[in-house]
Amino acid sequence: MTQHDWPSRLSDRARACRDSGLWRHRATRRPTSRLRDFAGNDYLGLSRDPRLAEAMAEGARHYGGGARASHMVNGHLAVHETLESRLAELTGRPRALLFSTGYMANLGVLQSLCDPHTRVFQDRLNHASLLDGARLAGACSRRFHHADLSDLERLLARSPADHPRLVVSDGVFSMDGDVANISGLVATARRHAAWLMIDDAHGMGVLGERGDGCVGRAYSIDDVPVLVGTLGKGLGTAGAFVAGSEALIEHLIQFARPYIYTTAQPPGVAAATLAALDILAEEPERRERLHALIARFRAAASELGLPLAASATPIQPVVLGDNTTTMAWATRLAERGINVGAIREPTVPRGKARLRITLSAAHADDDIDALIDALAECQERSVMTDGAPLA
Repeated sequence: MTQHDWPSRLSDRARACRDSGLWRHRATRRPTSRLRDFAGNDYLGLSRDPRLAEAMAEGARHYGGGARASHMVNGHLAVHETLESRLAELTGRPRALLFSTGYMANLGVLQSLCDPHTRVFQDRLNHASLLDGARLAGACSRRFHHADLSDLERLLARSPADHPRLVVSDGVFSMDGDVANISGLVATARRHAAWLMIDDAHGMGVLGERGDGCVGRAYSIDDVPVLVGTLGKGLGTAGAFVAGSEALIEHLIQFARPYIYTTAQPPGVAAATLAALDILAEEPERRERLHALIARFRAAASELGLPLAASATPIQPVVLGDNTTTMAWATRLAERGINVGAIREPTVPRGKARLRITLSAAHADDDIDALIDALAECQERSVMTDGAPLA
């Protein structure tokens, strides 16, 4: 193979991935699928609510199917402006700025705020988009042990005082389901004159008194100057936003390349998100139902002795350890009509492969019962095969 033999490069990389058992497969879901879905992030069950579908259709009828240009040209429509105002109000921030995806929001924030002079401190389990954003900016990035404020304190204390410092963390960690110690991060960042950025993708709509997430109105912009949230999980639509001060949002408008150089969000999606925000405010019972299902699942799974992670959120990982067992359990669950995420390295550390089970307010009690029965069968078959129960 020569240095410029691209087909061989692709073939070799694919072969290595397949040989290591880490090849990913993409399944096509049909609207009529009878699988019970415990893999998605539709935590409040809003994605298929007919009110969102109608709002999306009405938005498309009024504005057209697409925004036609970037926000900076002529793609920023009244429906976008209204949505930004509503998101700022929800999170208790002066302003919010829409992005097309959560990945783009994180890239945009870190690329525009940081440079090689900046010191960035990230939780070791942060989402890939946060890690990539720091790389894009060329910032010096250090990763502290997961949820370890002492390790963060040590790293901050050793960093040059004359460099701008940014502490970055997920709010709810997407693979473990645990919630960051926001008050501890606030205090630690403040002691070292650092800004704090929280990506609350999996908390938005689910946590907080108003569904405003693990940060929201509970923390001011002085506590958490940079707040990122997504719309495609708890709110059931698509896209993301950054909420913060007037100065922060204006800075992003001027300098965040993923915002400046992309077509604005389709107006129908923005209209559907406005409908989702109405439902979020008017139907708190959805969150109550969700948290009741979480408690129900955890109680039943604990009785089985399943290796649950310490999570009180809709993300309920069953950590099985090795890839083969994880894939086998996922296959058996699928045969029982249950769809779960089978997560392996590099998404999670080696030896931490898991079933990523996610719960939704749309699940019925018999859905939870079916899931528990299927997990019990998987466990029984593993004991019969391996001779020892999972611990």
